[in-house]
Amino acid sequence: MSDALSPAMPDGRAAPAGAPRIWQRYTPVQRTVRFFVWLVLVAAVVQSVRTIEIIPEFLLDAHVQMADLLVRMWPPDTAYYPQGIHQALMETLHIASLGTLLSILLAVPLALLVAGNLTRNRAVNLLARIALVTSRSVNSLVWALLFVAVFGPGPLAGTLAIGFRSIGFVGKLLGEAIEQTPRGPIEALEAAGAGWLARIWYGYWPQVKPAFASIVLLRWDINVRESAVLGLVGAGGIGMALDSAMNLFQWDRVAMVLLAIFAVVVIAEVVVTQVRRRVL
Repeated sequence: MSDALSPAMPDGRAAPAGAPRIWQRYTPVQRTVRFFVWLVLVAAVVQSVRTIEIIPEFLLDAHVQMADLLVRMWPPDTAYYPQGIHQALMETLHIASLGTLLSILLAVPLALLVAGNLTRNRAVNLLARIALVTSRSVNSLVWALLFVAVFGPGPLAGTLAIGFRSIGFVGKLLGEAIEQTPRGPIEALEAAGAGWLARIWYGYWPQVKPAFASIVLLRWDINVRESAVLGLVGAGGIGMALDSAMNLFQWDRVAMVLLAIFAVVVIAEVVVTQVRRRVL
């Protein structure tokens, strides 16, 4: 908001001629709007605190319970890794990788349809955008619950959940990258009589390829993290080992599972960073 440049009295009225100027950062209308915005924010916070129903006894005792839980977790049960964690961890990586691949296959056509400079049909653009928004608006755990109900528990449900959750992310960013491509090479191809597919392959693809690779790597990194918890709803992966250990109150095994998840996430982050640095 810009400063008020006209001379004014503190109450907002215009100052008489010759009176010294009083510089104010906001006009009276702007101050009123800011007051009501802050009032709404404070009311929302107060209502949220009232809604979550914090139990004071549990809150005061939380640090004691946390300390007791950490004592039960230490030391982690390293002997449990070969028999109960390694296979589930590999399954998690497979779910993330296959889910990312599935999302690419489904998101690329939607990205081509949602890009207004490539598909010049408002109705088709709108339908593609609705599909992408639908994918992003449903959490991966909700997708997993739906696919577990359809296909039963296991990694297939997790792979489909990761894939359908990622369609909106990949499609939206790729569509935006297509819309931001310079028109020069495209106009040259059009002048040469190139068809729709030729314009995509020789005009758009070379320009969006770096962005596409970056989007896929970022989404795979996110999917590794998300697939680690899908097992909590029966969708396979390391989450099932975590859920089993928690249900049996085997806290030393829970600690080992959490350490394994942390290690995989860190390794995935390092791999993605190195690939982007060396390839892109």
